[in-house]
Amino acid sequence: MIGPALVVPECSSGHDGGMRHVDLVIIGSGSGNAIVDERFDDWEVVYVEKGVGSRGSYGGTCLNVGCIPTKMLVHTADVAGAPDEARRLGVDLSFDDADWPRIRDRIFGRIDPIADGGQKYRQTGRANTSLLTGTARFTGPKQLTVIDEAGDVTALSADQIVVAAGSRPDVPDVPGLAESGFHTSDSVMRLEQLPASMVILGSGFIAVEMAHIFASFGVKVTVVARSGTLLRQLDRDVARQFTEIAGERWDVRLNRAVRRVDRAGDRVRVFLDTHDGEERLEADVLLVATGRVPNSDLIEAEVGGLELAGDGRIAVDETQATPVPGVWALGDVSSPYQLKHVANREARTVAHNLLHPKDLIRTDHRYVPYAVFTEPRIASVGLTEQQAEVNGIEYVTSTQEYAGIAYGWAMEDTTGFAKLLADPNTGTLLGAHIMGPEAPTLIQPLIQAMQFGLDARTMARDQYWIHPAMPELIENALLGLPLA
Repeated sequence: MIGPALVVPECSSGHDGGMRHVDLVIIGSGSGNAIVDERFDDWEVVYVEKGVGSRGSYGGTCLNVGCIPTKMLVHTADVAGAPDEARRLGVDLSFDDADWPRIRDRIFGRIDPIADGGQKYRQTGRANTSLLTGTARFTGPKQLTVIDEAGDVTALSADQIVVAAGSRPDVPDVPGLAESGFHTSDSVMRLEQLPASMVILGSGFIAVEMAHIFASFGVKVTVVARSGTLLRQLDRDVARQFTEIAGERWDVRLNRAVRRVDRAGDRVRVFLDTHDGEERLEADVLLVATGRVPNSDLIEAEVGGLELAGDGRIAVDETQATPVPGVWALGDVSSPYQLKHVANREARTVAHNLLHPKDLIRTDHRYVPYAVFTEPRIASVGLTEQQAEVNGIEYVTSTQEYAGIAYGWAMEDTTGFAKLLADPNTGTLLGAHIMGPEAPTLIQPLIQAMQFGLDARTMARDQYWIHPAMPELIENALLGLPLA
């Protein structure tokens, strides 16, 4: 265990038995960790984090097994892939080897001390806060037990409870999988050695980012998808183009269902259902990257009176409130987005509403952007074309290729593009989808335009666009919209 678990004294007055009562309990140390500051100095606050006993777990998914380490790996992978791009442009570079232990230790040598420091601060940094290590479970409305690694139980009740318990990797029910020795995104980044080959189950964000990372380091990567495209939740033009590009870089098996998994010595074997029967894959490492599930079941949310959505998320309203007065939820455990920037926004909403119960604010989820840090980069916000069609929303589109702007032409980019959707009468932007270099950066002014109601005509015409710079991709896409 990292650091000592705090033993909480029992309270003997005003509450049942040995149950301790406090002003606020926060379950989870990700975005929930940011709620308490000096404004809460007169509150008695208890944090509960289930994973503190694991290496580098305090601070949540993003810090330890998500956004931060993966992007550090993505940047390293981009550097490793530079020789391929250079060769195309007439520059002679070479990729000799990836020193995986050095890469891994550099990354977690920076991350782990941050996790440790965050834990120590919550244990000792503020007189009014304490940290319990272990799994919190509801025993009733606004009542909890926390069981630590030693089996010791602490009972808590609180005036206010914030559930920010996060999510965990989804593990499909496949015969033999549990016995095969597989990895998830929670463990694969701490591999002892770089494998020669890897099979990745999944077709979403995590799967394609990991495929990019490990393929760039020389691993033979095979991606197995149940559907006919990768990233199928994206705009169909982006998903179609990306799937074609991915098929040129990795061994991509589409429309495959996993029948069973077993192990033969040091190799894992994956058996797939195909139209022609059964297909067998072998690799050194199996990575299961089929998504993440909310931890609502681990905390027994329903015992606490909380309602669950069909996918297991805790149901909240726009103020992040649950149906139980005084209980709030945020982040992956309640949000369909599973994005750090969304969880951070929701944490700000909860902090305000805890302090100002008569002046509640709402989280604005209208224009939630996301990015996929694979190769090529992808970023999106708003409606996809298929969503507009399904919902009967009138729209026009414009597509601008990178090759059609000066900087893209100079780069000789042949696959990237920006696609915009807009209201044909008002020019209001409805959606934006970019695939290509710097897509997560290029999309930001479009997010701003959508958030603050800047129409496409005004955005395109009433400001300067630097030439010959990458943002001309956005300018030309805006100008290409067939508006009334």
